[in-house]
Amino acid sequence: MQNGHDGRTHVFIVEDSPMVRKRLVAMMDETEGVSVVGEADTEKGAVEGILRTRPDWVLLDVQLIGGTGIEVLRQVRTQVPDTGFIVLTNFNTPQYRRICIQEGASYFVDKMQVTAIKEILAGPKYSLKQ
Repeated sequence: MQNGHDGRTHVFIVEDSPMVRKRLVAMMDETEGVSVVGEADTEKGAVEGILRTRPDWVLLDVQLIGGTGIEVLRQVRTQVPDTGFIVLTNFNTPQYRRICIQEGASYFVDKMQVTAIKEILAGPKYSLKQ
C-alpha cells in the first residue's frame, strides 16, 4: 500500500465498540511508522471519514452502529482504489469471508487474532485472497 505524504502508513479505524476501538488505536500508536488518521463507529461516519482522509488502510468491523462494514466496502471501495481494507470480525465464517473478499477486502481477520494486523501493515507476507 502507498504511504501517506509524511512517509507514515495512515490507518482509519471503523469499530462500534469503544473499548475495542481504543485498543486498536493504542496498538496502532505503538506500531512504528503508523498514524491513525480517523475513527468511526457508524456506517455513515465510516464512509465520510474514509473518503475525507483517503487512508492507506482501513481496519473495518463487520457490525457497526446503523449498518455494516460490508456496506461501507460497497460504498467506498471503488472511490479509494489504493486503500487496503482489513475486515475485523467475531463472525469468522466462510460466508462472511467470501462476501467481504468479493466486496474488496484485502484481509479478513478474526478479532481474537488482531496482532496479525501489525504483520499486515509491516508488509503483507500473505493474502487471505489466496
